[in-house]
Amino acid sequence: MSRRREAVVTGLGLVTAAGCDRDGTWSAVRAGRSTASPDPALEGLPVALSCRVPELDHPVLRRRGGARLDPVARFGLASVAQALDQAGLDPRDWDGSRVAVVTGGGFGGARTQETAQARLAEHGPEFVSPYFLTGYLTNMMCANIALHFGVTGPALFTSTACASGTTALGLARDLLATGQCDIAIVCGSEAGVTRLNVTGFAQLGALSDTGSRPFDGTRDGFVIAEGAGALVLERPGHAAARAARPLARLIGYAATTDAHHLVAPHPEGRGAEQAVRAALVDADLGPGDVGHVNAHGTSTRQNDDIEAAVLRRVLPHRPPVTSAKGTLGHTLGAAGVIEAALTVLALAEGTVPPTAGLRATGTCMDIDVVGGTARNHPSSVAISNSFGFGGHNAVAVLARA
Repeated sequence: MSRRREAVVTGLGLVTAAGCDRDGTWSAVRAGRSTASPDPALEGLPVALSCRVPELDHPVLRRRGGARLDPVARFGLASVAQALDQAGLDPRDWDGSRVAVVTGGGFGGARTQETAQARLAEHGPEFVSPYFLTGYLTNMMCANIALHFGVTGPALFTSTACASGTTALGLARDLLATGQCDIAIVCGSEAGVTRLNVTGFAQLGALSDTGSRPFDGTRDGFVIAEGAGALVLERPGHAAARAARPLARLIGYAATTDAHHLVAPHPEGRGAEQAVRAALVDADLGPGDVGHVNAHGTSTRQNDDIEAAVLRRVLPHRPPVTSAKGTLGHTLGAAGVIEAALTVLALAEGTVPPTAGLRATGTCMDIDVVGGTARNHPSSVAISNSFGFGGHNAVAVLARA
């Protein structure tokens, strides 16, 4: 790949059910500890498990108007503030026109929508808040980040279902490569754990009422989750000029579409395979260069079987595979950025975290899924897979700094 298209990661932030910062989340993922628990708000539904973010308090949320924000924006702002702090970037000192924000998600302000709908039905139009639309519209997470941090360059929202976060990473890299910005803030955030959304996924048979167990032979679905992840990407020359220390490099990206079914992946994984191969070509690497895989690993029977088959075909050297969804649940549109951030941490530490809930992989999978405890496995390169409803596939290739 041309060095002109490479981006460096200089900061990351995480807000998940495992904790409202990087350390808490990484500690739980590294330990393979599940965060799923019974959710009183889902009582009476076919499935009542979720992975909720604990009470969140961050200085960025104490600004005027912070209390009115939907959780999807609150999670996103807190994760971005962490990432900027680690990157050593102060928005008061930058040229906002040379900064971009690219966000990914699926549901937008689902909690705000649920509240407004209930008030309309029970009390009438006059009880719907005038802040309803600014809390509900999908672009408002992106708009809030730009507003809070003084970003006047491109501000874009991507929605490719559960591939949204990784799609946002690829788009941000291209904005940097084409010279439209020097810094790109990438954020994936989701706060879609509502009764209606949970019912929808349950009706599709996608949810588990016992826990996420990616690639396990007894897996029966995922646990729905909320959370956010943020990465600061920079042009390598820009980061070097300000003496920033890169955490990792984003060296490849590709996206494809199955054009097969609205919710089911292609049974042979053709689109997913094409995305993995194209991302490696974009990175100017061969399959044997991949040191480990952060799998999409949803814990649904069909998705895990198909992803395992793709990995067998593309990566016959059987690098270690992990899925964070056993620990964090499925954060839907936010998963791509959260899991890319975890991949950055894994590369930096030389560790592949375990897949929580894994006892034994399903029959005929023949991939090396890490279970039990974290594995000491230094890698120079890792791929992070994201696949979503609508047949969206997105793959990022990350390299150790």
